Amino acid sequence: MELWNYRPDVYDRGQALDLVGYHVQATDGRIGSVDEATYEVGESYVIVDTGPWIFGKKVLLPARMITNIDPQERNVYVARTKAEIKAAPEFDEGTFKEPEYRERLGDYYSRFPG
Repeated sequence: MELWNYRPDVYDRGQALDLVGYHVQATDGRIGSVDEATYEVGESYVIVDTGPWIFGKKVLLPARMITNIDPQERNVYVARTKAEIKAAPEFDEGTFKEPEYRERLGDYYSRFPG
């Protein structure tokens, strides 16, 4: 599913890239920093530690949400607002790798254009 792959104009699989620690910028401001990132074809995502923004919770964002990566500034830009990210299905450390969770998250994010 395209949602779980990086956009080809954002990340070249031929390059080594570690996004952990990068700041994550929604369309309307910073939402936290990357806590974990994966780069597998068809299963790529980032886990964002939101810090105090939503009381220390984490959110999982499919790789397709990333619209730009700025290695100099250590920023990752995503194509969603803070409210859209906050309203996503809740991240659960124990089930986030399960197909059912991925499907719910995919259904949620596929409702938005872009």
